[in-house]
Amino acid sequence: MHFSKTDFPNVVTIEPKIFQDTRGFFAESYRHDLFSQNGIHDSFPQDNHSQSSKGVLRGLHFQIEPRASAKLVRVVHGKIYDVIVDLRKNSPTFKKWIGFWLSAENKKILYVPKGFAHGFLSVEDNTDLMYKISDYYSPEHENGILWNDPEIGIEWPKLDSHKAAGAEYRLSDKDKKNPTLEQFLKTHSPFTLKE
Repeated sequence: MHFSKTDFPNVVTIEPKIFQDTRGFFAESYRHDLFSQNGIHDSFPQDNHSQSSKGVLRGLHFQIEPRASAKLVRVVHGKIYDVIVDLRKNSPTFKKWIGFWLSAENKKILYVPKGFAHGFLSVEDNTDLMYKISDYYSPEHENGILWNDPEIGIEWPKLDSHKAAGAEYRLSDKDKKNPTLEQFLKTHSPFTLKE
């Protein structure tokens, strides 16, 4: 496995070693010892699997303390544009976003530490996303930020050049009503970057 740091503190992309032949391929998608040697010490007690049609946008999601959760995200079928927003007040990238292309083809894995909002846009039909989380899902700690908050300014990919920006995206009613980051910070404390 190859671990690559990003411009955002503690955010890492992982490229598994692929063993491929005429039968198909084999790859290790998670090894606690290798992840720990590369600074990822979380335990992951829950695995989630979502499937999305082209144009489905999910997010931006996270859990607040004391049930904040890190994620290991990978795509096993299809392709997504994956976005995270740094909500850690003492981070040099506080309130900034970064995007990654994750696909079944590139087999990249994204490690998202605690303190980030996470969302993605499916750019192919039948896209299957698998992700590990470091704490169990907790409805009372679930929260979100508006996917198109102008203060954050995420540049989501356009799927159809003939439609207005965002018109081709499909969101849940819940995600359409998420607060802006400014609204969220009026009622909640930001996270803290832990070295």
